[in-house]
Parts: sequence; structure tokens; C-alpha cells
Amino acid sequence: MKLYFNGDSHTAGAELVADYCFASDDPGLKHMGELAHPGCLNKSFGYKLAKILNAGYNCEAISASSNHRILRTTRDFLDQRHASQNFIIIGWSTWEREEWKHEDQTFQVTASGTDQLPESLQDDYKKWVIDQTIEVLIEKEQQWHTALYKLHTFLQEKKIKHLFFNSYSHFGNIEEQVDWDNCYLDPYTQAGTYWHWCEAQGFKTVNNGYHYGEDAHKAWANYLLPRLTDVTSSSNIVRVKPRKINTAPRRIK
Repeated sequence: MKLYFNGDSHTAGAELVADYCFASDDPGLKHMGELAHPGCLNKSFGYKLAKILNAGYNCEAISASSNHRILRTTRDFLDQRHASQNFIIIGWSTWEREEWKHEDQTFQVTASGTDQLPESLQDDYKKWVIDQTIEVLIEKEQQWHTALYKLHTFLQEKKIKHLFFNSYSHFGNIEEQVDWDNCYLDPYTQAGTYWHWCEAQGFKTVNNGYHYGEDAHKAWANYLLPRLTDVTSSSNIVRVKPRKINTAPRRIK
């Protein structure tokens, strides 16, 4: 068995080694840029799960990722010849994040107001942050619900085993809930997210920040383990009428 992981900082094991979120935070790994720190990956729940199952491990999670990046890179992986031999496990990021493309560079953008963007994009970014109203965020949540369900049905049709979970956000505003055939961990409640599950279990974040330590990653790996066997390839798929969502990077001139 081979396990393929994608997601944001939680799946990338951010801060599991020193305070590194990116490989480049480590003076000895500057050349790796914003990829996940390999030492952090080796302490993450995904790596622990692969070790338990004696499975291959491939992780494309990167800190600060938007769902646009996660979906784009997962699709690229699925286009590879032997992708169907993998079990796909994805921890989805918060709904407001976006991926912007500018002069052949992509940027992961959040509404925190702390993103490192080129000076030429600062005015666009400030306006974007202001525009992230409750109404806009609910609309994004609905759009991502449809987009991820579309990915789920595609994977089922290709008979590719997969398991989704929410890292922090959840689908609390979705009125028309659908059957995910045991392939999405509790998507409609806050308690079902990785972050809030760890909090409920009594785990503390690293340096009172945003990321949990290795003890939480070990517990989450053990929590996921029996749920991998619950995944089915049922053909009784509940269909919802898809609404279009542009999952390509937002192009900023």
C-alpha cells in the first residue's frame, strides 16, 4: 500500500522540529524554499500512519496552503500513471484562502493580513482582505463543498481509495448535506476537524501557537487508522447538482 497526503501546515507537521514551518526556516535547508521541512514530515501523523501500516509515504502538504493549491497538486498527482495504487488522504485548509498567480509565480493568500506578497500586489491584497465578509466566506464554503464532493465522486468512479478531513474549518453552513460514503471525517461539525479534535483531547499547541506537537500527531494517526478500513467504494453515490467553482489561481495583473 502507498499513502499520498496533501494539505496545509497541520499535515506538513509544522513546528514539529524547532519552530520550522517551511524547510527554508532551517538555515541548513534554505535551498528547499517553502517545501515542508523533512524533519517535520518524519514526525507528522501521516508518516506515523505509514509506518504503522508498513506503507509507502508521499506528502505534498505545505504550510499556509490554500485549497486551490491542494486541489491543483492532487489533480497533478492523479494524472500520473500509477496514482490509482495510492490511498489518498487530504486535510483540507480554511475556506477563505486563495492561490494567486502573478508573473508566473503563485502565492498562497489568507485573510490574516500577514502574507508576504510583492509590493505590486499590496493594494489588491488589502482590498481583498476587506472584502472577506461573512457572506463571502459562506459562499466560499458552499463552493468548496461542491468542489470537494466532485473530487470525491471522481475518485470513487476511478476506484481510488481516499479519506478527507478538515484541518480547521468545517461545513457548518451547508443546508443540503450529502453522503460521503465514509470517505470524509465528520465534515459538518467543528468537533470533527483535526484542530478542534486535538483541543478536545487536551493536547496543547506548540508555544501556545497554532500547531500541535508530536503527541497530538501520534494520537491523530491512531484515530485515522481504523477509519481507513471504513472507506468503501460504494457505487450508490448521492449526486448533488454541481455549481461551478474556479479552482485555478486568481490572476493578478
